[in-house]
Amino acid sequence: MGTGELDREAHVAAGTEGNGGTAAPRTLAEALRARGDEGLAALLRARPDLLVPVPSDLTQLATRAGTRASVVRALERLDRFALQTAEALAVAPDPAPYPVLLGLMAGDEGDTDVEAALPRAVGALREQALVWGDDDRLRLVRTARELLAPSPQHPSPTGLGPTVAEATAGMSPTRLQEIIAAAGLATTHDPVSAVAALTDLFTDRDRMGALLDTAPVEALGVLDRLVWGPPYGEVTPDPAPPVRWLRDRGLLLPATARTVVLPREVALHLRAGRAHRAPEPVPPAVVPAREYRPQVVDSTAAGQAYTALATVEELAKEWNEGGPAVLRAGGLSVRDLKRTAVALEVTEQVAAFWLELAYGAGLIASDGEADERYAPTPAYDEWIGLPAAERWAVLAGTWLAGTRTPGLAGTQDTKGRTLAVLGPGLDRGAAPEVRHRVLALLAGLPAGAAPDPETLLARLRWERPLRGTAREQGADLRARLASWTLTEAELLGVTGRGALSAHGRALLPGAPAPGTDHPVPADGHTAHVRTAHGHDPHNAAPHGTDLHGTAPHGTDLHGAAGHGAPHPEPAHAPGAVPDADAFNGRRPAHAAVAAHAGAAALLAPLLPEPVDHVLLQADLTAVAPGPLQRPLADTLAVLADVESKGGATVYRFTPASVRRALDAGQAAADLHAFLAAHSRTPVPQPLAYLIDDVARKHGHLRVGAASAYVRCDDDSVLGEILADKRSAPLRLRRLAPTVLAAQADPAALLEGLRSMGFAPAAESAEGDVLITRAHAHRTPARTAPAPVPEGPPEPDATLLGAAVKAIRAGDLAATVVRKEEPAGGAPADGAPPRTSAAETLATVQAAAMTGSVLWIGYVNAEGTASQRVIAPVRVEGGFVTAYDHTADEVRTYPLHRITGVAELADDPT
Repeated sequence: MGTGELDREAHVAAGTEGNGGTAAPRTLAEALRARGDEGLAALLRARPDLLVPVPSDLTQLATRAGTRASVVRALERLDRFALQTAEALAVAPDPAPYPVLLGLMAGDEGDTDVEAALPRAVGALREQALVWGDDDRLRLVRTARELLAPSPQHPSPTGLGPTVAEATAGMSPTRLQEIIAAAGLATTHDPVSAVAALTDLFTDRDRMGALLDTAPVEALGVLDRLVWGPPYGEVTPDPAPPVRWLRDRGLLLPATARTVVLPREVALHLRAGRAHRAPEPVPPAVVPAREYRPQVVDSTAAGQAYTALATVEELAKEWNEGGPAVLRAGGLSVRDLKRTAVALEVTEQVAAFWLELAYGAGLIASDGEADERYAPTPAYDEWIGLPAAERWAVLAGTWLAGTRTPGLAGTQDTKGRTLAVLGPGLDRGAAPEVRHRVLALLAGLPAGAAPDPETLLARLRWERPLRGTAREQGADLRARLASWTLTEAELLGVTGRGALSAHGRALLPGAPAPGTDHPVPADGHTAHVRTAHGHDPHNAAPHGTDLHGTAPHGTDLHGAAGHGAPHPEPAHAPGAVPDADAFNGRRPAHAAVAAHAGAAALLAPLLPEPVDHVLLQADLTAVAPGPLQRPLADTLAVLADVESKGGATVYRFTPASVRRALDAGQAAADLHAFLAAHSRTPVPQPLAYLIDDVARKHGHLRVGAASAYVRCDDDSVLGEILADKRSAPLRLRRLAPTVLAAQADPAALLEGLRSMGFAPAAESAEGDVLITRAHAHRTPARTAPAPVPEGPPEPDATLLGAAVKAIRAGDLAATVVRKEEPAGGAPADGAPPRTSAAETLATVQAAAMTGSVLWIGYVNAEGTASQRVIAPVRVEGGFVTAYDHTADEVRTYPLHRITGVAELADDPT
């Protein structure tokens, strides 16, 4: 539809009265003008694309609401029954009375569920300006009708074909007379009356039934194959007798030389008046598949939340000295993803999830160096210092609001390029909406109930059905997003055993109480919409996010949850509010802590408290009975190697791990004191011997840079090294009894001697022992990647109020009635007035003295022209100070920028 047609649908001529009285609206603009401010705000909230930029008046708003892109976006956000209602209006007469629409939806026999739900559907369509007019003249906006009405190129979802009038357009009058004669009707004198007579026959249930009673059985079989669509069928030049019988009587009409079509009126008779085979007025219920005690669910989810924190910490430790390289096109290579998955002991799919989660929270990023690599960010050091529950709140808030979609990693984009983890192309704007809606549906189940995934996805398909090519191709990203949401929520500890936990429920603002299926919108608004027959839609099923498709739930991607000692029952009182200022406003993650403080407070009692001790055992192992306090964990990670993880972590002491601690600057006495202070059991003798033995050898050999040299006070040790065949690659030679020179660098020489069983120490040029510690590589300060929304964000109440106010004021300026101008002096309809400078000054001065209101044309400093309604207060120094009705404030305007003035017939106030 062209712009001119949109303008004709939305336009209201200057001087025309609005729909303030009882007169029915004639255009969409008039219908919008009859709304209150709440109604306009509801429209802009439901269709935020209409606000970009803010329309200048209601006529422009109506025009924009009828554009193809905006209408398509609005149709895609309708639930199945509202969309079916719009599809029925597209095949109904224009305008259609409400009883006609009800007949198309409920059929001749009626349907109580349809009758109860239809007012809500009509109200939703009215609220979104897809339908306008009173109940006796319901009109679908022209663009929506063009999108939903049946055509040979785009069949209607109803399966209906063209009307008799549309199908017979261009048919010869002689052929029309032959058809009505064969149908038992009296001949007419013109094609118009012939089409009307045929239409009356097909819409008369009694006469149509009598006609079909005379049809051959084979002919009725042909109709049965076409009745629910598609309505087109191919025929030969010499059709079979049953087809010929139907064609002769107009029950099948020619579409092309080899195609016939079933007229809409005939199909509706055969369907008993229904536009759809199966109207779906009631959303499918989400059925619980399993039920657990809420305490079990919360404990399981808390255990998995602890695992999530440990996994992100392990990832940061793995990349602490500099992670894998960044691909030239951005992202992580497949080989590095596999290595990371092995290090984290998870599958590659789960590793991709943790990588994207840490990246979205701003905890890892690329360092921006010439040989660009991934590494933890300074924000990670701040995050790791938070209490465990607050750290989880940051991760959960990032996941819930993020648009990064790790499930797409490894797939190809539209250009055939493989999408890499942490690379471009993984943002999907629908992801946050899908996650919120899935969790909201879980929140509507009884506490501790895990849903049947099939019923959950069926509900989501009802709330946002596929339309057009997406329906034909079956391509539905939202179905996969829903499946990923269920799996990721379990990994993150938002759900436990498939059921929503108490702290997971606290992530959702306005979440429904357990066992109810009426979530409150996130912004807390309950916009009132005007429905047919005064029905209040607020108690009806919500127009929520939709997802389509099915996927199995409960797939174990990470292992069992639940760690440490048994968790206490959840404390449902929020308790102490987490410290939301821990980040000092330096990155968005602190906002996640503040926004989800309630969730963090509920989770905190369920997480195991960090312990300050370990249990040393005689087999050179130490058992940590829970998460260790940060200083203890850091020191023990240097002194021992992690052997196994779980509810209790097992560390193993080896000569290499003890030497690592000595290289970091610890002395043997320091290690003995550390173990004695943090062990609940006595230090085993084998462990004490191991520390002393390694310490005795440590530093006995010294390695420096010649290229490299080895010195030792015991020349027999150097002789032993020279005699060992394993030292050949080092190319050693004796310079003095206690000094060997090597043609390898010091690092390679150290590694080679250690592989031979020695414990050398590196020394500086001054002969001092060099203390080696792991170098923590950090990126420069990085901002977490911002979510990429699917469309304009939903406006808040402040923006809605200001927008409605501006639109009302602009509409007043555009439609206000002005005094009659002398002949030839009236401006063109809608154009700014044009007056000379002298006339402008005189008119403004007179208005200031009499207190009258003027309509002015004004050009600002940027050259933008506008129309305003002002009440002049003072005129002096080349400026006029006036109350601007358009802006609803007092402003001062330079007189030389006023292009002209016109007096108004009445005060707009």
